[in-house]
Amino acid sequence: MASLSDQKIKELEIKANDIRKSIISMLLEAKSGHTGGPLGMTDIFTLFYFHILKHDPKKPDWPDRDRVILSNGHICPVLYATMAHAGYFPVEELKTLRKLGSRLQGHPHREYLPYVETSSGPLGSGLSQAAGMALSDRIDYGANTSRLVYCFMSDGELNEGNSWEGIMLAGKYKLRNLIAIVDRNNIQIEGVTEDIMPLEPLADKWRSFNWHVIEVGGHDFNALNEAVEEAQAIYEKPTVIIAHTIPGKGVSFMERDYKWHGKPPNKEEAEKSLKELNEKRF
Repeated sequence: MASLSDQKIKELEIKANDIRKSIISMLLEAKSGHTGGPLGMTDIFTLFYFHILKHDPKKPDWPDRDRVILSNGHICPVLYATMAHAGYFPVEELKTLRKLGSRLQGHPHREYLPYVETSSGPLGSGLSQAAGMALSDRIDYGANTSRLVYCFMSDGELNEGNSWEGIMLAGKYKLRNLIAIVDRNNIQIEGVTEDIMPLEPLADKWRSFNWHVIEVGGHDFNALNEAVEEAQAIYEKPTVIIAHTIPGKGVSFMERDYKWHGKPPNKEEAEKSLKELNEKRF
C-alpha cells in the first residue's frame, strides 16, 4: 500500500468534503436517517475506497476483492455516498435513500444492493459475520491469504454481548486477515457512551482477547494510512483500529452533539451545512 503524498491527501480531503455534501443532501431528501456518525466516518471511508481497498467498482464481485462489512448499518449514508462517488452506482441515486422501492434502504440490504457484502441492522452482529468470512478464507486459501476482511463498527454497539463473542472467536483463531475499525466517537442515541455504559479501558479489553490494538485520530489521513499498514503487517493475531472521530465532522453546529446521532437536517439546517462545506478551502 502506497504512502500518501501531499497532493494525494489534498485529493482525499476534497473527495471527503464532496461525500459529506452528498450525505447532507440525501438525508434532507429522505427526511430521516442518521447524520453524526456518517459525517464522522467520512474521512475513513474516503481513505479506504480511494486508497486502501483492493476493489473494482466495475467488477463488484471480483473474487480477490477485500471485504467491507458495515456492522453499524445505521451509518449507511456514508457507505452509499462513498460507493457512489467511487463509481459503483450513479451519484444521483443517492437521492432515493429510504424511499419506497429504493435500493438504498435505511440499513444495507444485500438483496437489493448486491455491491454490499452483507445486510446489517441488528447492532453487534457484523464482527461475527466478518470473523466467519476471515476464517472461511483462511480455510480455503491458507494462512497467507492476501484478501483482507475489514469490519467497521461503532463504539456504542460494543454494549452488545454478541460483539464480544465475535471478538473472542477471532482472537482464538488468530485471524490475522481480519481488521476491525471502531468508530470511537463517544456518543450513542441517548447520550455519551461513558455515561450510558462505560467502555473504557477499551483498548485493554481488546488486548485481553488477543487482539493487536492501534489507536489513531480518525481524521488524520497520514496517521490512518499508517495504522492500516501496521495492521496489515501483523501476522499472529487480528487487529483493531480504534479511530477517535468527531461525530458530525465538517459541520460546526453538529460536531460532538449526540443529538445528531439519529436525526436528519431540516431544510434550513441542510442549507447552513452545505454553505459551510462549500466554503471550505483545501
